[in-house]
Amino acid sequence: MPKSLRTLLLFIGLFVGSAASANAFTIQEVTSPGGIKAWLVEEHAIPLMAMNYSFKGGTELEPAGKEGVSSFLTGMMDEGAGDMLSAEFQKKRDELAFRMSFDAGSDFFEGGFQTLTKNRDASTDLLRLAITAPRFDAEPLDRVRQQFLLNVKDKEQDPPTMAWQAWMDEILPGDPYSRPDDGTEATIAAITADDLKDAHRHIFNRDTLQVAVVGDITAKELGPLLDKVFGGLPEKAPEQPRLPEAKPAMGPKLKVIERDMPQSVIAFGTEGIKRDDPDFIPAFVMSEILGSGGLTSLLSEEIREKRGLTYGVSYGLSPMDRVGLYAGSLQTKNESAGEALDAAREVIKKYAEEGPTQKDLDEAKTFLTGSYALRFSSNGAIANQLLGIQQQNLGIDYVQKRNALVEAVTLDQVKAQARRLLHPDRLIVTVVGRPQGVK
Repeated sequence: MPKSLRTLLLFIGLFVGSAASANAFTIQEVTSPGGIKAWLVEEHAIPLMAMNYSFKGGTELEPAGKEGVSSFLTGMMDEGAGDMLSAEFQKKRDELAFRMSFDAGSDFFEGGFQTLTKNRDASTDLLRLAITAPRFDAEPLDRVRQQFLLNVKDKEQDPPTMAWQAWMDEILPGDPYSRPDDGTEATIAAITADDLKDAHRHIFNRDTLQVAVVGDITAKELGPLLDKVFGGLPEKAPEQPRLPEAKPAMGPKLKVIERDMPQSVIAFGTEGIKRDDPDFIPAFVMSEILGSGGLTSLLSEEIREKRGLTYGVSYGLSPMDRVGLYAGSLQTKNESAGEALDAAREVIKKYAEEGPTQKDLDEAKTFLTGSYALRFSSNGAIANQLLGIQQQNLGIDYVQKRNALVEAVTLDQVKAQARRLLHPDRLIVTVVGRPQGVK
């Protein structure tokens, strides 16, 4: 699935907490002496600190012909920094046993960092260098390029990736969201060190920085550390044009990509809503009942359990910065592709007309509120979720109030969102395989 659709997984994962801490831990807003803000959860039982952070602007802002440069940049961030060449930097990183990762999504460029308390000062010295002064030397650049070229080649032949990419091309034709996040063989082959420097200059800045920190560090200690790591970044990035709202195409549309394989991979969906929609929570609960609830969803019950046509089917909201989508997928034998797709349309149509029962709604609420406390499984997981809450402007009190928002959803609200968002007659469908009976 393209990263531009991975937001769906984020929103399923956002409603999280540790079994004992969903309402117990305190989120502090810390402001460094230099004015950098972060959310902090102190946890001193384990001598470990996790920090997740992001900058606004991801793959959608890449220049034409440079698609994949942001992802390429993620592979170069530990390949030397400052005066340290790649081998020396990585040797020091391994000695200090800290973790550093980067990810380029459609709307954000993200970083993750974890270190032992005893190595915190030395580890954050290297993180600062990586963020503020990465090197783009020829040897590691060519080596990382080959890795990305292999990755792109694999994805271009991966049926689920092909189906999702084709679906994005159909629903958002020509929009930057529909471009492959990792670029193409041609664009990756053409990216230069100057392109990577330019991407770094446009991404890394204090103005769009958001930070979440969890673990063995106090607010007093965190302030100077924020200035140390991020204070050397420019205040603002070079100005870039604001992209307009994306305009999803209207279905019905069907595209089949013929491949000689025993199963068909089907992606389907329509326009959805963004996260700032005032009815997002009722819409989320509605989509959970229909298709996001795994094996317990209505789509799974009909297509998997009753008819045995697939091992799994999903259908859920995918909100992004400039557009909201409502996307789903399933895999089935070529011979049953038409039957499975028709069954999905029938379930969606009935749900749009009738909505769920009160029992369906009660069970969904019980699951969503009960599982909330089970997913803050580590310092890193908590930091990741807090960062997601910041990115979506949900407020520092969201963790405490989220369950109440779900509990307040009524049956009438869910039915209204089903009528509003479900349009089986307007589905855009892409299929990879040799499907039979698809229309």
